[in-house]
Amino acid sequence: MVDKGAKGMLQAMEEAGDASVSPGAGRGVNEWRRHTHSTPSVHPKMAAAQGPVDPSSPEQMSWRMISQPLHTGVEGTSHSLHPAESGEAWAQGEAIPTRDITHEAYEDESENGFMPDEDHSLQRGNWGNQIEFVLTSVGYAVGLGNVWRFPYLCYRNGGGAFLVPYFVMLIFCGIPIFFMELSFGQFASQGCLGVWRISPMFKGVGYGMMVVSTYIGIYYNVVVCIAFYYFFSSLTSVLPWTYCDNPWNTPNCVSILENPNITKSTQPSAMLGNVSQALNQTLQRTSPSEEYWSFCVLNLSDDVGNFGEVQVHLLSCLLVSWVVVFFCLMQGIRSSGKVVYFTATFPYVVLTILFFRGVTLEGASTGIKYYLTPQWDKILEAKVWGDAASQIFYSLGCAWGGLITMASYNRFHNNCYRDSVVISVTNCVTSVYAGFVIFSVLGSMANHLGEDVSQVAEHGPGLAFVAYPEALTLLPIAPLWSLLFFFMLILMGLGTQFCLLETLVTAIVDEVGNQWILQQKIYVTFGVAVAGFLLGIPLTSQAGIYWLLLMDNYAASYSLVIISCIMCVSIMYIYGHQNYSEDVQMMLGFPPPCFFQICWRFISPTIIFLILIFLVIQYQPITYNQYRYPSWAEAIGFLMALSSVICIPFYALFHFRRTDGDTLLQRLKNSTKPSRDWGPALLKHRTGRYAPTIPPSPEDGLEFQPLHLDKAQIPMVGSNDSSRLQDSQM
Repeated sequence: MVDKGAKGMLQAMEEAGDASVSPGAGRGVNEWRRHTHSTPSVHPKMAAAQGPVDPSSPEQMSWRMISQPLHTGVEGTSHSLHPAESGEAWAQGEAIPTRDITHEAYEDESENGFMPDEDHSLQRGNWGNQIEFVLTSVGYAVGLGNVWRFPYLCYRNGGGAFLVPYFVMLIFCGIPIFFMELSFGQFASQGCLGVWRISPMFKGVGYGMMVVSTYIGIYYNVVVCIAFYYFFSSLTSVLPWTYCDNPWNTPNCVSILENPNITKSTQPSAMLGNVSQALNQTLQRTSPSEEYWSFCVLNLSDDVGNFGEVQVHLLSCLLVSWVVVFFCLMQGIRSSGKVVYFTATFPYVVLTILFFRGVTLEGASTGIKYYLTPQWDKILEAKVWGDAASQIFYSLGCAWGGLITMASYNRFHNNCYRDSVVISVTNCVTSVYAGFVIFSVLGSMANHLGEDVSQVAEHGPGLAFVAYPEALTLLPIAPLWSLLFFFMLILMGLGTQFCLLETLVTAIVDEVGNQWILQQKIYVTFGVAVAGFLLGIPLTSQAGIYWLLLMDNYAASYSLVIISCIMCVSIMYIYGHQNYSEDVQMMLGFPPPCFFQICWRFISPTIIFLILIFLVIQYQPITYNQYRYPSWAEAIGFLMALSSVICIPFYALFHFRRTDGDTLLQRLKNSTKPSRDWGPALLKHRTGRYAPTIPPSPEDGLEFQPLHLDKAQIPMVGSNDSSRLQDSQM
């Protein structure tokens, strides 16, 4: 009976040799063989009943085919059967360690008897330690918006009173969504595309995340390149935006160092001329930093459609930015995980230095009071709550795909619940801390000019490249503080840019999923970096700042909210909150707290939907200074926003047409069910409903079945709407 069963199984597996095996399952088999080296490769009851078995016998070859990786030609699977190194060892059930030919870094260790950590994925790799993941995620979340957007929102929306809705939104929306995305990527060990095996019909959400990350990655590195240019310009004894004696200055320029008693409300008589009125309709002075920004750095054109010439100095800095990003990511997380030890921590050193320097300035207390003095009446305004929710949502980087990607390189049992709380709180505390740094210096400048802080406060590029640089000129050794400030901006921008690029590269590699692209990942990284550089060239033209702000206002606003809302609904209501809670419990050892489950199902989606309504109600045509964008430019902006969202219905229709079913309802149900390879990547973690069918011993009196991970116990809908198991009977 043994011989007949084994031969039948061998024949069936030979006939199914060309059948597709799921990438996740294949990877699990490969990893299972590598890590469970103490498990006998011969079924123990067969060995006991038969005694020593010849390695070439059908029985032994059958079990070797099950226990060894099969030739599948998909990600994570080997391309040949490993021969036994000792026939006697195989017959006695001893383990023979195998080698992974695609990961040469582990070959020597395997030959010397060293086996990697059981949770380590040799195919995709893992973080060297958990600190690397936390620092990378902090660098991703803590970006330029923490410095140039939050302080402005805080003082505009009630000062200290704004912190109340800000932290309420953090608790009820920010941390829950952050935790959902981290657990989503960590459980499946896949990027923003691969995770949608959970419900293949919604894979368009992953494509939408890729489109958003592409837009942000293009213009974000342009901002970094401008910071590089300011950094290089600060390598001088006198900052070039200190005085008005430069070739790019106009008669309207008034330096606060040359005319210490001049304020914006008291203008020199020269500004009353016709030229002055044409250039400055408000009859306000033009600072050297503002003219340096507009006429030297940008060489700004008069219209969004007038691209003019590419600014060579910005193009050179853009090349430097992309070269730095590429070399930091050329070996994936193995290289970027080491770089973040510096890029994610040194900004806090610079913030602390600038903080202590700022609070010691005359008038700093005025700026800090303006920043934090609560205006409790504003807490009742809907706009304040809308701004708080929007800032939390965007500053954490939700729906960009980066959180899912970074978490996919975690070990399966990592406590991502703890990480989500730590990283989210760190991001928000950094925003508040940066506000002290900004407003202490702006308060000093307002005191010097004799003006109110509101007259010198800016946000966005105006704060980072105009207002704050001008304030730095008042400090002793101004170039030193300028170097520190722009170096901090560079590191903050690079931390976010690393994750944006890795998100795109990981999605491409996971989607193709074969051995070749895993081995040639560096070329994928290089290709994405080159494409990002080429697409960023128009943003270095004379109209570049117009297009940069257009992309920032449209490509990464409405679409992010819609994508995030659909992600919550698809996981909680299509896949099922109970199923997802069980997945998290399998991974962490405890279920998600009830508070998070309630937020995932009700509170967070509601807040996200309200954010969308708020954005629509509060919509205003985009402007830059006194320039208002034409209607055709706004139309392009809406098309950019639509380009990421449209991926969701288009892919849903595409997948629906390819799904089998006797009726439309059956096809709809089948298209939203998890695919065969959804679940943990490593076989050792596939327990419970993810456990594959294990072939029993012939002496158990059961039918002998081979291992087919891609067809294991997946419920499908039959013609009578009843659930059935899609198994392969060999």
